[in-house]
Parts: sequence; structure tokens; C-alpha cells
Amino acid sequence: MMYGWIGKILRVNLTEGTVKTEKLNAEWAKDYLGSRGLGTRYFAAEVNPKVDPLSPENKLIFATGPMTGTLGTSTGRYEVVTKGPLTGAIAASNSGGMFGSELKFAGFDMVIFEGASAKPVYLYLEDGKAELRDASHLWGKLVFETTDTLLKETAPTAKVACIGPAGEKLSRLANVMCDKERAAGRSGVGAVMGSKKLKAIVALGTGGVRPADPQKAREVALSIRNQLLANPVTGEGLGALGTALLVNVLNQHGSYPTRNFQETVFEGADKTGGEALRDTLLVKNKACFSCTIGCGRVSKVKRDPNYAGPEVGEGPEYETAWSFGAQCGVDNLEAITKAHFLTNEYGIDGISLGSTIGCAMELYEKGYLPKKDAGMEITFGDAEVLVKLTEMACKREGIGAKLADGSYRLGEAYGHPELSMTSKKQEMPAYDPRGVQGMGLEYATSNRGACHVRGYMVALEVLGNVDPQTVEGKDAMLKGLQDATAVVDSAGVCLFTTFGLGVKEIAAQLSAITGVDYTEENLMECGDRIYNLERLLNLKAGLTKDDDSLPPRILNEPIPTGPKKGAVSRLPEMLPAYYKTRGWDENGVPTDKKLKALGLDKVKFVE
Repeated sequence: MMYGWIGKILRVNLTEGTVKTEKLNAEWAKDYLGSRGLGTRYFAAEVNPKVDPLSPENKLIFATGPMTGTLGTSTGRYEVVTKGPLTGAIAASNSGGMFGSELKFAGFDMVIFEGASAKPVYLYLEDGKAELRDASHLWGKLVFETTDTLLKETAPTAKVACIGPAGEKLSRLANVMCDKERAAGRSGVGAVMGSKKLKAIVALGTGGVRPADPQKAREVALSIRNQLLANPVTGEGLGALGTALLVNVLNQHGSYPTRNFQETVFEGADKTGGEALRDTLLVKNKACFSCTIGCGRVSKVKRDPNYAGPEVGEGPEYETAWSFGAQCGVDNLEAITKAHFLTNEYGIDGISLGSTIGCAMELYEKGYLPKKDAGMEITFGDAEVLVKLTEMACKREGIGAKLADGSYRLGEAYGHPELSMTSKKQEMPAYDPRGVQGMGLEYATSNRGACHVRGYMVALEVLGNVDPQTVEGKDAMLKGLQDATAVVDSAGVCLFTTFGLGVKEIAAQLSAITGVDYTEENLMECGDRIYNLERLLNLKAGLTKDDDSLPPRILNEPIPTGPKKGAVSRLPEMLPAYYKTRGWDENGVPTDKKLKALGLDKVKFVE
């Protein structure tokens, strides 16, 4: 008997059209937890790291954690694990909403898709049963229509994860969307789903998740709920203003990337932040499964006739308020929200797409992107052009065909990849690494390419008391946060809970739910193991130390104005210390001693 875990995985061979139930590997589950960690362990055992991400040989794994679907707080998370077509690196995309918990209620910890279907299909799951069904009538439909159609065909209480046209057209920025507007985003995981002609997964279940110690699990859950409600970020800030509360915080800090990272203070921040969203567009708050925080924003464009419509949707979040806002020099919140809504409908990553449009604007203004290719004038601050380019990228029309594959390939096509603000070909999020030194190290060493949720040094350097400009000790701080984040993701808990909780509290929850004696110490070792396994996969895929990098602008061009004027990233000073702290050699390769200590010397990779 397994507690926390259901104990079953579903293997779906899309080439043959078959489904098969297997027992979950209990030893792996104990050592890698679930979700991101366990999904990566299965991926490592079954897929050649050198695989073409869009080939049938790549696999697509939907994985939940042992806490997913339990009575703890914010326990609705799941992970999509594959090799990313944007980066060529391991891709593990985390999502909230209701789908992850329903996948477990339907009887599975994990679904592994292999091969590729000859025609569009969707997978229907209900109480331990699985069936592949024709999805030809859904191919080409937007995310909202796809979801509504599937709920009518199956059950109104079912939960749907699907791709939109961006995934079907193999955009390297495509997301997997669930509950219409929650995203497993970044790295192009939706394109992998599209390459397999898999339109959707529908989950419906009446089961539950059995805890090892129900009374203890309830006690711990109540204690943690009270901790989160008492914390100023999780108890009030995120609920009141959503993630966009950070717009003015980062802008005042002088670390808010503006006009493709040419500046770090945006004059239109007050018009595009959480306060403006609350006062002009907000309809109501929204929460994911079993969440007390409720950071989701349900918004409606009301005032600007150019962008108003019947649509009521979630967002924008902090990242898209930035990517379609300051990054493109646009301060029209209605236009930003419209662009955000489009990304949800078409299933595309708003962080990368907005940043790619910002890159296109700089390429155009500097004369590298000709008007005949652009089809229009593309300049910073043009809200109408922003929305038009977003729609073109979603549909892969005109210049949008290039935008849909990210800024690195766009810059490369026009001879200036250095204007792509990426690491490992993935766009950097909304924190300038010159103003927040630890975030630069985080972007460069993230296993899935530039990412803010693989450590989130901002918690220490902006929201905490750590000097953002010093480099001393950032290696150890980041390692600790990266390992802790791997634990949080793999347990099936929302990262936002860590504003008020630590790994010690997660250990208490996991122990009560699974019956395994988890401690802060052995969980941090688990996180270290997961992070190093991802690193090994990337090295075997062909990535090297040279990929632990930042754009030339970030390393060489000082911030021109504002509170952080004169700063550049000091990554070269931090990287050697980080490698040493990680137990890696000078080339960023884990040593034999490190691998043996984590039990990774026993992992057999596919060649």
C-alpha cells in the first residue's frame, strides 16, 4: 500500500494507439518524490538525451506529486516533463489549476506518452480507465473552445489539459494549458504535444489520495494554513494585488527590464502594475485547487474600444504585465491584457513571446529587421502593433512565423542574436540580472534555460535583506534555493507557499501523507539529486559550461540610469564558486564523488 502516491502510471503509445497501466516505481518515488523529480527520473531511464524534441522518440510525461490532490494548502500542482524544442535542454513545466489533482482522482500519478499519432487524438481518463479518442474535430480550435467542447462530450466536472493552435503549429514557445488559463509553460512543451498529434487529456475521477496518518495530516495542514494567512505576502499581498504587485516594487528597485533590457526603470509602471489592474480591470480573484492565497486575477478589458470585448479571462500576471508592457515600452494596460488573453487562447508562452516582440522592436529600430519582412513599422511603445504581432505569432502568420520560435532564432535570422535576451535560448523573465546579481547566476545555471522559478533569488535580494549587488555567498544561497525549489515542485505544492514556509514544514506534510520519514536534511538531498540529474541530462544532450551564460548586454553594458546605474552582471565571478559549491568540476560537470553521494552513479542513461 502506498500513501500519498496512487501507485500507478499510465503508458500511452500514440503510434500504436494503446494504453497500459503499470506500477509506480516505489524506490524512485521515495528518492525523487513525484512531479518534476520523478518525471525526470523516468525520462532519464527511457529517452536518449540527444533525441530530437519534436520526433516520436521524445516522450511527454504528465506527473503529479505525492501532495497533489491532498488537503494541504496549494496542492494542485503537476509537471510536464520532456526535452524542450526551444532550448534543447530538459524541460519541466509546472502548472496549477485543478487538472493535477483530478489526474490523481482519476487513478494515476503519471501519464507517459510515447510515439506519435497519425491523426489528432485526445486521452480520456476516468477512475482508473483510459481511452484514446478521435480529436480531428478539435484540431485548429482555440483553448477555450476545445475545453468547452470536451466538457460537453464527457462531463461538466471533468478537467482538461490541452494545446491550442500554437502547439499544433509546433511553435517553440507553445504551452500546455489546463482549466483554460493555467499554463505549463516555457521551453515549448506544447509543441512536443502537438508533434504527437495529442490535442488534450481529459481527467475525471471520484477517487482520493489516502494519507498515512490522516489526523496528523489534518493538524499539519491547519497549522500551515494559519502560517500562510499570517504572512504579509501569502496572507494579504498576493491575494490583494496578485503577482503584478511586483511591477512597482522592481521598478522602484531599478531592476525592471525595459525596452529589451536597454533600461531598468519604466516610466509607465504605475499604469501597468497590480494597483492599476485592481482599479481598472479586475473582476474577481481566483484560486487553484486547495489554495488559501488566491493570487489569480479574473479581468475584463472595459475602457479602450480597441481592445474591449466580451472576453473575461485570467491575468495578466506580473510576467506578462512586464513582457507585453515595459519590455515592449507599452503602458496601455488594456492592450497588454488583450495580448495576454491571446496567449491563453492560442496556448503560447507570454514571457517568451512578449520578450521576442521586444527584441523585434529593437531589431527594427536599429535597421536590422527590414519593413518588408515586418510588414509594418515595429517600434517600442506602439500598443496596436504589440497586439497585432501577438496575434500573428499565435497564428504563425507573416513575421509571426519567426516570432513564434523565440528571440534567439529571430535575432540569428537577422544577424544579431546578441539582441536576444536569453540563456540557453530561453528568454529571461522580468528581473534585470545587473540589478539583482543572484538572479543572473540563477538564469545562467537554470537547467531549463533562463527561469525565475528555479530558485527565485528575488526573495532574498529584493524582498529580503541580502545586498543585491554583492556576489559573495550567492553561490551557496542559490544552491539552497534551487534544491528547495526542486523539492517543492516535486512534492506537488505551489512555490508561492515558500514565502511563508520552509522545507521543514514540507517535510512534516510529506511525512504525514506518505508515511516516509522525511526531514529537512533528506529532502534537501532529494532536491540536490533532482537538480544534478537534470544537469546530467543536459550535459549528455550536448550542453556545456558555455551554455551557463547571459547576453553580452547584461555582461558588458552598464545600466544607464536609475538606482542601479552603472551595474553589470558579475556572473564570471560567481560561476566558479557556484560550480565548487555544487560539487562540480571547473567545467560544470558533477564529480564522481558527487554522483556517488547522491546515488546518481547507478542511473543508466539511454544511448
